[in-house]
Amino acid sequence: MYGTRGVDERPVRVAGSVTLEGDLAVPDDATGVVLFAHGSGSSRHSPRNRHVASRLQESGLATLLVDLLTEREEAEDRHTGHLRFDIGLLAERLIGATDWLGQDHRTADLPVGYFGASTGGGAALVAAARRLDRVGAVVSRGGRPDLAGDALPLVRAPTLLIVGGDDTPVIGLNESALARLGSPVKRLEIVPGASHLFEEPGKLGEVARLAADWFTRHLAGLEKKEG
Repeated sequence: MYGTRGVDERPVRVAGSVTLEGDLAVPDDATGVVLFAHGSGSSRHSPRNRHVASRLQESGLATLLVDLLTEREEAEDRHTGHLRFDIGLLAERLIGATDWLGQDHRTADLPVGYFGASTGGGAALVAAARRLDRVGAVVSRGGRPDLAGDALPLVRAPTLLIVGGDDTPVIGLNESALARLGSPVKRLEIVPGASHLFEEPGKLGEVARLAADWFTRHLAGLEKKEG
């Protein structure tokens, strides 16, 4: 699965304002770490995000897949659906996980990227705007960057928005968000023949390739965090 590159993968507890459950995978000689922001009703067990994480690990990037809601909050959200669209709350949890990465000895000196899906795309951009000195790149898959609202012009990290060619409503939302993004390096990539979840053969693999290329290009060479 990972070729000849060794990967240390283990469950972690990400302590912040609340304690979140996550899975941290660190390849040998990792050049960066990518924190996943899951979308509506999803979790760290998402097969789509795990597929992308595997590709990133093969490219020498550490990954942290973390549940942004606690078990109790997830149970509540299954009935109400209100927390999955609470972009402010999700961004706060991402910031807490980012700070945790900066304190863990396995990742403290690695530049950070965000991979956001669906509503997680909006949360990732809000968090990136608030951690300008820590977040070096953002990728959104079928995301809702428009939900980042007034944070969009404040983002500086190179940002790639990936949308399925058949996901017409979300294409428009991403085009509008791209125009407002403050990132000096930004791009919208439309994958032909792909729906919102990129379930068609080969389409999720294309997402993984695009994400790996973006992160390795923009996280490579960034100065490691001091201390």
